[in-house]
Amino acid sequence: MAKERILISEVGPRDGLQSVKQTMPTANKLRWIDALVASGLQEIEVASFVPAHLLPQMADAAQVVQHALQHKHVTVMALVPNRKGAEAALKAGAQKLTIPVSASEAHSLANVRKTREAMVDEVRAIVQIRNELAPHVKIEAGISTAFGCTLQGHVAEDDVVKLAAAVIDAGADESGLSDTTGMANPAQVRRIFQRVFAEIGDKTGAAHMHNTRGLGLANCLAAYDVGVRTFDSSMAGLGGCPYAPGASGNVVTEDLVFMFEAMGIDTGVHIPQLISARQALRDGLPGEPLYGMTPDAGLPKGWALESI
Repeated sequence: MAKERILISEVGPRDGLQSVKQTMPTANKLRWIDALVASGLQEIEVASFVPAHLLPQMADAAQVVQHALQHKHVTVMALVPNRKGAEAALKAGAQKLTIPVSASEAHSLANVRKTREAMVDEVRAIVQIRNELAPHVKIEAGISTAFGCTLQGHVAEDDVVKLAAAVIDAGADESGLSDTTGMANPAQVRRIFQRVFAEIGDKTGAAHMHNTRGLGLANCLAAYDVGVRTFDSSMAGLGGCPYAPGASGNVVTEDLVFMFEAMGIDTGVHIPQLISARQALRDGLPGEPLYGMTPDAGLPKGWALESI
């Protein structure tokens, strides 16, 4: 009997690198992406198309996308906050765009200097640009701060559900939920994802969880239990949000892959090669703390490597 398959979307080259003070040299970035691809990852968010003076770590976005496109069995994804970024990403050849749309008004104004309603309009405009330039490219409008915000505090669940419906109405292909500030708990994750599924059905996208309070894996499992099958994560737990104070690292890809594979769920990722890819990250960011329980502990005795 074939194992159930899920998709792990690696966001380290974007979410991870934009959140550290060092700027990884482009050559190292390309070697790291190559190593990630070699592990079997099938979707990688490689860059963010934003002004270089705001995020110098992403100044080489177009070059990185074009290099990643050499790998034929990987979806090359880029984050775009606005029309200008979307146009640049599409011209570079990005195969999927993700647009951050914050459920927190305070975070939206801090992150993209737009209200939530203005960001829905931005999604609509980006969809039109996509339709004109590259109609085959998928667009995800991810609802950030969906479980709480360090600037605003509580975020109403109704606002999250309405916003997910609004971005789908605006033409996005899917809408996932992001725990941008690491405030989610498993009961909350189940509840809100169930409501989003009820509202937009199979257009419900990825779970993007942070491990700020140690609940990242538990929240991913909660999302899986209610039907989510795509999960964002970052090698070594790199990541956060420059415009959300206190936001720390993403779920560790290595630990997430191990959890699902240990449960008999196919990720398509070869864990030993994934762990080996950490060396390219270490070379590119010397001295940067790298997290992960599975790389530190190693695989359990008797772990069947041929099964992963």
